[in-house]
Amino acid sequence: MSPRVITLESEIDWPGFRREARTLLASLVPPDEVVWQTPGHPAPELWQAEAPPRPVAGSAPMRRLGGSGPSRLVVPPAFITLCEKVVLHQDPQRFALLYRLLWRLVHERGLRQDPLDPDRLRARQMLQSVRRDLHKMKAFVRFRPVGQPEGEPPLSVAWFEPEHHIVEAVAPFFVRRFTQMHWAILTPECSVRWMPAPANSPPLAGEDALPGELEFGPGASKEQAPAPDQGEALWLTYYAHIFNPARLKLSMMAKEMPRKYWANLPEAQLIAPLAAQASERTTRMVQAVPAAPRRRIPARAPLPPVDSMHDPEASLAALAKSADRCRDCPLGEHATQVVFGDGALQPPLMLVGEQPGDQEDLAGQPFVGPAGRLLDRALQELGWPRDALYLTNAVKHFKFELRGTRRIHKSPGQREVLACQQWLEREVALVRPKAFVALGATAARALVGRAVPVMSERGQWLTGPAGLPVLITLHPSALLRGDPAEKDSAWRAWLDDLALASRYIRGEEEGALSQPRAEA
Repeated sequence: MSPRVITLESEIDWPGFRREARTLLASLVPPDEVVWQTPGHPAPELWQAEAPPRPVAGSAPMRRLGGSGPSRLVVPPAFITLCEKVVLHQDPQRFALLYRLLWRLVHERGLRQDPLDPDRLRARQMLQSVRRDLHKMKAFVRFRPVGQPEGEPPLSVAWFEPEHHIVEAVAPFFVRRFTQMHWAILTPECSVRWMPAPANSPPLAGEDALPGELEFGPGASKEQAPAPDQGEALWLTYYAHIFNPARLKLSMMAKEMPRKYWANLPEAQLIAPLAAQASERTTRMVQAVPAAPRRRIPARAPLPPVDSMHDPEASLAALAKSADRCRDCPLGEHATQVVFGDGALQPPLMLVGEQPGDQEDLAGQPFVGPAGRLLDRALQELGWPRDALYLTNAVKHFKFELRGTRRIHKSPGQREVLACQQWLEREVALVRPKAFVALGATAARALVGRAVPVMSERGQWLTGPAGLPVLITLHPSALLRGDPAEKDSAWRAWLDDLALASRYIRGEEEGALSQPRAEA
């Protein structure tokens, strides 16, 4: 029996292939009895489903092929995605391969679980090759302006030599990217031209309507592409000046920008001379005297003198004003205001947290948000009057990231903690507490001077500024984020930690506590 020859209308006759493949499947014609002539072109859908497929428990969703009766077939959605790209390949046997895969998907159920099948591997290789060619065309097309008759919009033309039949598939990308530009891309196989709609044109009708006219025509020769112009010379000058010889990696560059594309890239003519000079230029750069860097942030605001003996409250106010202008880290630029400490001077305890939150940033006061309300509850249960304490944070500005209209708290980094260290140290010198309570790891690090594993050292006394004792415990926000099932036990354990400092509130600190552990 002679093979059945299927002749499609053109290289891009994708509807013809879809129609013929459906007929062949319905007639149970095996792949080895079909000869395909003139491969097809991709379309949005491979086969239209006339009825929703019946779901199979535990399996991937299927897409139905053809109509009712024996010709009604289903294939995995991944096969549709594969076809949409493989049909762009230049291999003349690509549609024979796709029809063979389709036939086997229907008659060999185990094929779907065999990723090492030769036909599947070949289709996968073709898919990757097409994707690579699509990417290279998007990256390496260079437009050049050409002369136009007076009264017509300027035209920019590019020359490109794709490996596969991708021109029509990639044209919408250039339409979206250069919607307002009149452009054309010439290739050996076919050419594409985009003419944007005039500014005074009526509004478009329909969601899929393009704001202009996209035309496809026959192929062209490289001689028809425009020659270099003055704008290209300016680009080459810019490219030569931004070339960094210390970061030259020729093998990586050749991998990302293969040499076959260099003939169409103006900057490619500079690669060889710039690479030859790279070693010498790198040596000169290393031996050159470094230039003085320009600060991207204002210089540190002058600090007021510490005057704890005469007017510590005025000194604290002046210190807070200086901290508000601090730009030693980026936090001060984006926060609403500085959130300095608040409370009594020479208190029995100074409670130090991590950083202000959203509500603290808006109010300008520490511990007024959800964590502050939880702390107030703990102080009330312990019998600690808040107005007898001093509450502050290791970092004085709110660090956050935007999620829509919400400002989500972010933990400060080491840079922010170090930038705020000067403000905390001078604040401690003015407040003159008898002891500290470090609420969380950030506060513990700022007071003790090293990283403190809070969970293993909570409830312990360490040595802080001026040799004063520092009690380590959790930040109240840690309880808010904890497991709801362990809420009560976590609350009692936290109160037990804080209760270790109650003797300072009662004025019984002399000899009542174990000595703080000395730091190496």
